[in-house]
Amino acid sequence: MPRDSSAWVRLRRAAGLAVLLAATPPSPALAGDEWRAYGGTNASLKYSSLDQIDRDSVGDLRIVWRQSATPVEVRQGRADAPVPFNYQNTPLMVDGRLFMSTGYGTVAALDAATGEVLWFDVPPRVDGEEPGRGAASRGVAYWSDGGEARIIAVSGHHLVALDPSNGKRFAGFGDAGQVDLRQYEDFVVQSYTWRSPPLVVGEVIVVGSTARNARGRQPPGDIRGYDVRTGELLWTFHTPPRAGEFGTHTWLNDSWGIAGFTNAWSTLSADDELGYVYLPLKQSTGYSYGGSRPGDNLFANTLLCLDAATGERVWHFQTVHHDMWDYDLPAAPALVDITVEGRAIKAAAQVSKVGFVWVFDRVTGEPVWPIEERQVPAGDIPGEWYAPTQPFPTRPPAYEQQGVTIDDLIDFTPELRREAIEIISRYRYGPLFTPLSAAGPAPDGTRGTIQMPGTVGTTFTGAGVDPETGVLYVPSNHSPIVIEMVEAEPGVWDSRRGTAYFGDHLEGPRGLPIFKPPYGRLTAIDLNAGDILWTAPNGDGPRDHPAIAHLDLPPLGQPGRAAPLVTGSMVFLGEGGTAGVPLLPKFGGGKMFRAYDKQTGEVIWQMELPGGTTGAPMTYMLDGRQYVVVAVGWHEHPGELIALALP
Repeated sequence: MPRDSSAWVRLRRAAGLAVLLAATPPSPALAGDEWRAYGGTNASLKYSSLDQIDRDSVGDLRIVWRQSATPVEVRQGRADAPVPFNYQNTPLMVDGRLFMSTGYGTVAALDAATGEVLWFDVPPRVDGEEPGRGAASRGVAYWSDGGEARIIAVSGHHLVALDPSNGKRFAGFGDAGQVDLRQYEDFVVQSYTWRSPPLVVGEVIVVGSTARNARGRQPPGDIRGYDVRTGELLWTFHTPPRAGEFGTHTWLNDSWGIAGFTNAWSTLSADDELGYVYLPLKQSTGYSYGGSRPGDNLFANTLLCLDAATGERVWHFQTVHHDMWDYDLPAAPALVDITVEGRAIKAAAQVSKVGFVWVFDRVTGEPVWPIEERQVPAGDIPGEWYAPTQPFPTRPPAYEQQGVTIDDLIDFTPELRREAIEIISRYRYGPLFTPLSAAGPAPDGTRGTIQMPGTVGTTFTGAGVDPETGVLYVPSNHSPIVIEMVEAEPGVWDSRRGTAYFGDHLEGPRGLPIFKPPYGRLTAIDLNAGDILWTAPNGDGPRDHPAIAHLDLPPLGQPGRAAPLVTGSMVFLGEGGTAGVPLLPKFGGGKMFRAYDKQTGEVIWQMELPGGTTGAPMTYMLDGRQYVVVAVGWHEHPGELIALALP
């Protein structure tokens, strides 16, 4: 079948494209003293040039205020008010105020100097329905035309627009200040959630989704654009594509008509000058079994670029064909200007669960370095369809272990290595994209397939980029899983096992990891050269385990959902919380918060926080004082925001 789903594809615009390609515009706007988007700006760099806190002063950082994920004022006397442990919010800071998503999924404004509550949103009560609340989201959006300003948020199944000065809803936005996101262009879903922040490009709000129906076909993951002033639905981009639309040829037997999901569940990026929005998309329904959706399945597992004003496709690239490994794109691409062999490129750098950074010209979608279609093995699940090839970028190198070989096993001692060899001999294993195996012993006696990277090797926390140097900093987890396919009903296969979300974490001998360290790492990648500069372990890991404590090993790193914050001289990175996080080993996560030297990866400062970092850290300057704020949580420690500053 044609490989339109893997080759870079662009829609040419006759007017102005040649000028865009020839020009070298400035880098995306930097965060400055404020933090106006989840990643600092719509470019998702997680970068700030603020330098009051530098390598010389960072040792004096102190906690200056704390605020609950559900502040007391927001609880309004309710003893049962939800306070999430896995609180993934990153607040915004504009005009001296922080805007956060609470444990109710509503918005509250805090004094950025003290953390005190200034106002909070109270959803209207509709007769016969509960208030329009939901879980806490990862963030909100800010919009201003230079006069009027708005806070845009997804609260439960509603899109809302709030006045930043007082929290009041704009009556002219949607229906009395809110838009019901369960109502799509031509269908209604029973359940809509989206924990990621909306993104505003120009005067258009772009939202993704996680929509479900109680029974039958799961709904598609259509992308939508709304007017920021009125809440009017402006456009819908269909994922999967529908009859007559580009991409249906990648769904054999017209399976696009029965497929769902293919949604943008994670964070988004945008180039405000181009007016383009960049969406990392999920796989389709079936997860590890795709017998009902033969073909490459565009736009699943795709980086999709749309014109934010019209919703028209500009370009796309599919990173995994016919996914059966849960290898969707987990985070927003970072938009950074780089120089490759003397050529200035407006780039989009997309991290991935497979451990590759995919680097594209964000104007045209052309890969910065060649991407090769390589043959991969087919499997033996009855009724499954297998993609004959998968795309592999030639640069940069993978930043995580891909696939499994004997050489990857731990070798702290000869005894541990022998035990590790015996363990992996029980399972099917091989290179990246090794197909999954059916339940029960195979002819060779193995049972289940080792998948490496696992499904949380790279998470929604994404990467940070220094736009001055073009160096990307990406945290990752060295965390394999074992998946065994079971026939849930005749002809329908499923990968769920026990109570695990999507497989079982693979332990090594005596409860140690089975592979060599580091088990949680931070990797620096030069996007100008396509090279890895350094890799540093993040955390001690199991170095005190009785089987290896006598070896006096260096830090081994520990996995966790941790996000970077890049500043002038440092990269801040926590160890990641563990509450409610699936598929991380028992030693995952931790309460330490560190600053790494950007050039060497050396740890230059660390501090133990009340909980592990659960959200992406951010920074801002207010009244001559720089703050670093991060969400934390832990088992039996409800989520909160922690603010650090110098004395």
